[in-house]
Amino acid sequence: MSACLIQNLILFLLTVAFTTLASGHYSSSSSLASSSSSSPSSEWRSAHATYYAASDPRDEVGGACGYGDLKKSGYGMATAGLSSVLFERGQICGACFEVRCVEDLRWCIPGTSIIVTATNFCVPNYGFTNEGGGHCNPPNSHFVLPIEAFEKIAIWKAGNMPIQYRRIKCRKEGGVRFTIDGSGIFISVLITNVAGAGDVMAVKIKGSKTGWLPLGRNWGQNWHINADLKNQPLSFEVTSSDGVALTSYNVAPRNWNFGQTFEGKQFQS
Repeated sequence: MSACLIQNLILFLLTVAFTTLASGHYSSSSSLASSSSSSPSSEWRSAHATYYAASDPRDEVGGACGYGDLKKSGYGMATAGLSSVLFERGQICGACFEVRCVEDLRWCIPGTSIIVTATNFCVPNYGFTNEGGGHCNPPNSHFVLPIEAFEKIAIWKAGNMPIQYRRIKCRKEGGVRFTIDGSGIFISVLITNVAGAGDVMAVKIKGSKTGWLPLGRNWGQNWHINADLKNQPLSFEVTSSDGVALTSYNVAPRNWNFGQTFEGKQFQS
């Protein structure tokens, strides 16, 4: 075999090996990216939406995410209650969605969309069929919007309106807020005003006399721990659903009290 032929054969084998390696690396990265449900500006998905009209100011308070007064918490009326398929047992609380009306030219307002934050749970009603009133029954993907938000994309007479939605990054003013409640060694922390992914999957707390201690999810975005942390400045580490961790040191001063709210750093949006 001539030297020229051997040289060409070596070059060919190296090219094949490099191409295989590059292809394998690209496939792995693509699979990881597509599996992230909290990636910003995800693909549009189909769902339905109805609305409610707040006839009493108390209707703006409460919700399955635990945010309390939505206006005081900074969410206003740009909010949504989600069916169980989307709510994920409260994990989704704080996530942001872009919603637009589709398909029905009679009721849709063309070229419009709204951005809402998940703040509540739409309870299934098994006394009705999925199409006959049980809008939030599994496996329906459903949004319940305040009428103020609904009327930005559709005429109120639309009723159960076909929509499309997609997950987007949240934009918030100021930092992440930590509202501390509880009694004695039981400490409950409500986390609000989260930018970026918006929803929180893990929280840690640290006093000046302790290391980092993990909190458990109580409900919605209420987290809790049994620990004696009085008379210590408190730091927090919050991890959002996209895996990004944010650490805010000495957010609460040494003389903090239950019922107070403190502001830390903020995720990038």
